[in-house]
Amino acid sequence: MDSTVILLFIVGCALLIAGAEMLVNHASFLALAFGISPLVIGLTIVAYGTSAPELVVSVQSSYSGQGDLAVGNLVGSNIANVLLILGVSSVVTPLVVSRKIIRLEVPLLIGISITTMAMAWNGSIGRLEGAILFLGALLYTGFIIYQSRREESEDARIAALDLDAPPAIALERPRKGQIAIRLGWIVVSFAMLVLGSRALVYSASTIARSLGFSELIIGLTIVAVGTSLPELATSVMASIKGEKDIAIGNVIGSNIFNILFVMGVCSMIAPEGLPIALPALRFDIPVMVAVAIACLPIFFTGGIVDRWEGLLFLGYYLAYTSYLVFNATQHDSIELFSTLVLALVALLTLVALMDWIMRMLRASKLAQRRQRRKELDDLD
Repeated sequence: MDSTVILLFIVGCALLIAGAEMLVNHASFLALAFGISPLVIGLTIVAYGTSAPELVVSVQSSYSGQGDLAVGNLVGSNIANVLLILGVSSVVTPLVVSRKIIRLEVPLLIGISITTMAMAWNGSIGRLEGAILFLGALLYTGFIIYQSRREESEDARIAALDLDAPPAIALERPRKGQIAIRLGWIVVSFAMLVLGSRALVYSASTIARSLGFSELIIGLTIVAVGTSLPELATSVMASIKGEKDIAIGNVIGSNIFNILFVMGVCSMIAPEGLPIALPALRFDIPVMVAVAIACLPIFFTGGIVDRWEGLLFLGYYLAYTSYLVFNATQHDSIELFSTLVLALVALLTLVALMDWIMRMLRASKLAQRRQRRKELDDLD
């Protein structure tokens, strides 16, 4: 394999990471200056900004007729975002999950993941279906911004009624010159993302052909992890700094954005819609749906993602990627390995389910004790 191709792949990843970080930093500054909450920033600007590599790589692949690479990148990134990134972030520090994410974003992610699988069932996602997904992205973004503004107005109204409350500290709005500079850097970051995506797509395709791997496998593994590195860096740093709303919102928001916006755009610009390979339809997309569903019980366990749950996610991701590699190379021990992976996944899932049931029982008993105490206090 030509060393130039490997160097080009590394440069492409570096441009994507640097461009995404620059985009997130400058966009977040403007958002905070205009009074947008950290959770909304995590679900929109940070999530969309860190998903920009997936957007440009997948759009470039779709436009070039490399649909397998685009699908592999999107599906693989959504799997990596939850299992790898959320896993690593919660191992660094346990994550507290916002009730809003549990009530709205996670069910929405599950719903659109299942809808996407249904759309792809005939072997492709057509332009009309892509337009529906794209419209969903616009409606979702508009809704959470509207909700944020409404909650902000309600908080301001309550604060105004509370005469004893300390005055709120308003963020100074940036001057026009500052806005122009920040917008200029955002344009530069997009240029880096476009250049990085082209280098990554070309080098990844070359590597896939030289190793005998399909573009789908390369997209699901190397390209997916490469384009997910901004999410990884952002979520881990947010966890370390205590910005846990941004860490969780980044992961869930990125997955929603990948399905609705990126897959929608790719399906609309592809000449005959976005083709879905049979292996992706039979295995990888169902795994993506299962990963989305797995968030619900874990997030519901007290609204905290513990370190052991993060290790559980990392174990799932290791099993998934190992299976892809063994299956792609047609290794002699693939059947034995598949059996062991299924046994491991079943065991880990059973342990997680038992822990969830025990937590729910403890929470129920605690609620009953509180109710009894309240009844006794009322009798007294």
